[in-house]
Amino acid sequence: MRFSSVIVAAGSGRRAGGAKQWRALGGRAVVRWSVEALLKAGAEEAVVVIPAGAEGELGQALAGLTGWRAVTGGATRADSVRAGLAALTCAADQQVLVHDAARPLLSRGVIERLLAALETADGALPGLEAADSLRRVDQGMVGDSVPRDGLVRAQTPQAFRRGTVEAAHAAWTGAEPPTDEAEAVRAAGGRVAVVAGDPRLMKLTYPEDFAMAEALIPRRTHVGMGFDAHRWGPGGAVWLCGVEIPHDQTLIGHSDADAGLHALTDAILGALGEGDIGDHFPPTDPQWKGASSDRFLSHAAGLVAARGGVIVHVDVTLICERPKVKPHRQAMRERIAALLDMPLQSVSVKATTTEAMGFTGRGEGLAAQAAATVELPVKP
Repeated sequence: MRFSSVIVAAGSGRRAGGAKQWRALGGRAVVRWSVEALLKAGAEEAVVVIPAGAEGELGQALAGLTGWRAVTGGATRADSVRAGLAALTCAADQQVLVHDAARPLLSRGVIERLLAALETADGALPGLEAADSLRRVDQGMVGDSVPRDGLVRAQTPQAFRRGTVEAAHAAWTGAEPPTDEAEAVRAAGGRVAVVAGDPRLMKLTYPEDFAMAEALIPRRTHVGMGFDAHRWGPGGAVWLCGVEIPHDQTLIGHSDADAGLHALTDAILGALGEGDIGDHFPPTDPQWKGASSDRFLSHAAGLVAARGGVIVHVDVTLICERPKVKPHRQAMRERIAALLDMPLQSVSVKATTTEAMGFTGRGEGLAAQAAATVELPVKP
C-alpha cells in the first residue's frame, strides 16, 4: 500500500478536560496510537497537525518514531486539514488518509478497506450502521422517532486522492466550514463510498470515553518470578513485606533487607522484562544504603503504569523457621496492597519452613520467593 496521511491533533479537547491528544492511553499518548498505526500500515509520510507552540508535547509523545513531521493547525478543523494537506510532499494522485487523532484505536483492516474503495470512488469513509433507536428531543422531552434505515455513524480516517480533497476544500462555499472531508468532496460533485467501520474506532470526546477506550485495548498477561535471601545478624527487629516485626535478630543487607519486597520487586520487573532490582538500585550505590524497600516496589509499579499495564495479582512466600509470619500476614497483605494500589484479595502472603533443612532451616538466613501477574497492552 502506498499512501500519505494527515493526522489532525490541533483541537483544544475542551469537552474531554483539555489536550486529550497528549493524554496517556494504554501507556502511550493518544496521538501516538494513530501515527504508529498509519506508519505501520505503510504510510510514506505522516503530517501531524498540532496547536501553535505544541512542538514539545508532540516530540515527547512521538519520541523514537520516524517518518512524521508537524505543522501548525488553524482556527477550525477544516483549516487544520488544509494546512496538513499543504504540507504533504506527495503527488496529486496519491492516496491520502485524513484521520482524527481523537480516534486512537485504528486497525489495519479499516485502512485496507478505505484504500481499496478508492479504486472505484472519489473518496471513502468508515461507517457504522445506526443500531439504536433515534429520537428527536424537544426541550428535554422525547419527540418523534427518526428512521435509521440508511443512516451510518461516520468515522475517520477518510480517504481521497490528494488533488481531489484539496480541490474540494478550495471550492467550498458553505456558510460554515465542512464537518469533514467527505462533505466537501460531495459538495464538489464527488462520490464517497462507505466501508465497514470499527466499533473500537470510537472518538474520545468526554472524560469517561478514556475508560471505555482503555477497556477496548487488547492486553497480554505476563508473569514474573522473583527470589531473594538475606543472612541473619544482630538486631532487634526485621522488615518483612513492608512490616516491621520485633525479633531477636535482623536481616543484613545494603538496604533494609526486606526479602519479601525484594522478591516481589524482582517478580514485577521480570514480568516487564526489565532486569532485576540490582539493575535499578545497585548495591554499590551509597544512596540506597539502609533505604526502605517500599521505594523499590513503588518504582517497579511505576514502570508498569508507564507501560499502560495493570498488576492483577501478586503472591509472596516467606521461607524461614522464625519469626512466625502468620500473626503479621494480614498487615503484610494490607501494606503491599496499599503500595501497589491493588485490592486486598489480589495480594497473597504466606510462609513455610524447610523442615530444619538448608540455610533457612539452620537459622542462617531467610528467603523469599514471589510471583507477579501483569497485564500489558498489545501494540497494534
